[in-house]
Amino acid sequence: MTRYANKTALITGGASGISLATARRFLGEGARVALAGPDRAPLDQAAADLGAEDRVLAVRADCTRLTDLDELIRRIDERFGRLDIVFTNSGGGGFKRSYEITEDEFDHMVDVSFKGVFFTIQKALPLIRGGTVVINASSALYRGLHLSPLHSATTAAVRSLAKTLAVDLADHGIRVNSVSPGFIDAAVRPVDTPTVEDVAIADAVAFLASAEASHITGQDLVVDGGLIGATAA
Repeated sequence: MTRYANKTALITGGASGISLATARRFLGEGARVALAGPDRAPLDQAAADLGAEDRVLAVRADCTRLTDLDELIRRIDERFGRLDIVFTNSGGGGFKRSYEITEDEFDHMVDVSFKGVFFTIQKALPLIRGGTVVINASSALYRGLHLSPLHSATTAAVRSLAKTLAVDLADHGIRVNSVSPGFIDAAVRPVDTPTVEDVAIADAVAFLASAEASHITGQDLVVDGGLIGATAA
């Protein structure tokens, strides 16, 4: 399939798991891919394993640092000249009760899971010629998790951001949606062994970025294998 031929996708969140599975999916359908994350070595390894050197750009960028984001967008502009798809996959978990969380932990979670998402999209806008933004949220936003209050709250924030940006950027021809996976083991995995969950999210992102979803914006697509329904009671 080549439905993304001549299109460029930016994928944040590192070089493993969902980010890597999504990069593979877009490359397999003809896209050019910029893969961004905070650590240089795994990015270089992922780029080598993905192949397609003329269509892959790996950039070390901390999404919480606006200077890093400026450099990321500069590199994409220099290499590809445009963006058609932005998939923000930066975020974190953390398992502490609300009364155990320190101010530094609070600031870090909000920076990575909300601030970084917002400014990644903002900085990318000058390169987007119409196109699609997909934000990775979490099915946790639909549930109360007593061991992960910040994770649930910040994913609810980015879900709200997706709805708001869908309206705010509609006159730019940009669609904005979110995806909400269930439990994801975020540990670094061998590049050749994506999990079923990784691939399912990559499939969902590819759908939302496609012409088949051209009339879908401001929505959240839950891809959790039925987890919410099974635990609703």
